Amino acid sequence: MSQKTINAHPFTPPQSEHVYLERNSNDHILLGVSTPAAPPSVMSKIIVYDGSNFQGLSKEFTSDVPNLKTLNFDNCISSLKVMGNPWVAYKDANFGGEPAVYEEGEYPSVYYNNISSLEMVTEDLDNPQITLYEDENYKGQSLVLDCETSLLYGAFNDTVSSHKVQKGAWVLYQHKDRGGHKMVARVGRDISKYDWFDNRFSHVRPLKAGRTIVKAEVQWDKKTEHVKSVMIDDFTGVNNGSEKQTFTTDMIREYSGSVTESFSFTNTTQISVGTRFDLMFLNAVAMNTLNISNTFSVEVGKSNTKTTSETVRVSLPTTIPPHTKLTVNVVRKEVAITVPVKLTITTGFTSKVEYGEYKCEKGNSILAEYKEEKLRPQKK
Repeated sequence: MSQKTINAHPFTPPQSEHVYLERNSNDHILLGVSTPAAPPSVMSKIIVYDGSNFQGLSKEFTSDVPNLKTLNFDNCISSLKVMGNPWVAYKDANFGGEPAVYEEGEYPSVYYNNISSLEMVTEDLDNPQITLYEDENYKGQSLVLDCETSLLYGAFNDTVSSHKVQKGAWVLYQHKDRGGHKMVARVGRDISKYDWFDNRFSHVRPLKAGRTIVKAEVQWDKKTEHVKSVMIDDFTGVNNGSEKQTFTTDMIREYSGSVTESFSFTNTTQISVGTRFDLMFLNAVAMNTLNISNTFSVEVGKSNTKTTSETVRVSLPTTIPPHTKLTVNVVRKEVAITVPVKLTITTGFTSKVEYGEYKCEKGNSILAEYKEEKLRPQKK
């Protein structure tokens, strides 16, 4: 298997044994909505505040900041919010010194006013992989990892001297349970020989991707439609007399109608369970034909079927003309529509396309059809 050559930002820890611990964010998936996905540089951003709990002055960044001093915001960040892909905060300018990693989430208290540069993680964070080497220059025994791992109880604890990242971005920790000093390992930044970190780390984890945004495009031009009429009731009355007669005293009959909407994925989806997005029906002709709302909500992992029932009132004739056979058929018009839906799934700086299918079965159009048949007057 071929491997890409990569580097991480090394750091030299301070002489004191002060340990900076990163705050771990909770898993967070933003609602996917069926509006056009913003460019990644807009989707992924960080908002920093000079006060804790998101108070005081603030600045918003959507790209790397090598030196916060040039923006008059050096060594003052006390809280921050991350939207989208993770960010790395560094003690020193130009991405030097001790790093702290912030995944999507809110951090009301951070890093003790000791941040001088910020870097956005732009790698594709799906299917991460890192190779650790026992010796420098990628030699000796190696260990390939694709998930968070504690090295404490294995052969590689405090023995790694170099690494390569094949996919994603990773954080290497001095101690177990994400403790101690850290180093960030990223694609395209090889570390062939550790400095202070040599033979000194016990835990490693991949960074998690930022929020997932789903753009749903309902392709009305590719819809299929099937219509059929089903008789659900019938009445017959015969008037052989010369005067009109009462057909029924019940002028109105009530019937149950319904509209069932559903969404299904064409194949097994890679969208995470719990992700939600909306199908927006902006096609006025289709909406008028189906008499549906302009939004249908989808949540991955749920049945995504909604049935709306209603009572339909049908008027019946009250009399039968002379010498007439009157037949009344109550008919439900059933319309079944299937529409393909193109799903563009954007996570961080990567996008992929999947397809789904929206179905609407409409059975709330109910009417009465009359048929009169003239009869010959009966001879006395």
